[in-house]
Amino acid sequence: MSEFKIPVSVLVVIYTTDLEVLLMERADRPGFWQSVTGSKDSLDEALRETAIREVMEETGIDANAFILSDWQLSNIYEIYPVWRHRYAPCVTQNTEHVFGLCVSRHVPVKLAPREHLQYKWLPYRDAADACFSASNAEAILQLPAMLIPVHQ
Repeated sequence: MSEFKIPVSVLVVIYTTDLEVLLMERADRPGFWQSVTGSKDSLDEALRETAIREVMEETGIDANAFILSDWQLSNIYEIYPVWRHRYAPCVTQNTEHVFGLCVSRHVPVKLAPREHLQYKWLPYRDAADACFSASNAEAILQLPAMLIPVHQ
C-alpha cells in the first residue's frame, strides 16, 4: 500500500425512506459535517467494496444488510489544501463516486472516534445545508430522485 492516498474516493449518502440523512461531524475539523466518505485502499479495490468498507469503518453499519446503490454520479474536485499533504506531490484533484445506502432509521450507528465526534439525522434539505462540502450537499439534494426502499 502506498504512503499516499489514492485520489479516487466514494461518498455514501446514508438515508431513510423518510428522506432523513445521516451526517457526521469530523473529528479533525469540528463543525464540518459530512456523509461517509473515503478513498480506495488499493488500485484494484472496486468502488462498491470501498463504499462497503468505509460505511463499516465510519458508522459500524453493515452495508450488505441494506440496499447500496451506485448513483452513477461522480465529481472531480480540488482537494482542500488542508488535506493535500495526504496525496502524492502534484495531486490536486480527486474523483468522488456517489453511492446511496437506504437503512432503517433505527439502525445502530457506532462512530469511529478518531474520525467523527457525533452524528445526527436530518431531513435531506437540512442535511444538504449542513454539509461543508458542495459535492456532498449536491449529492444529498439528488436523494428524492434516487430513493430506493429499504430491504425488508
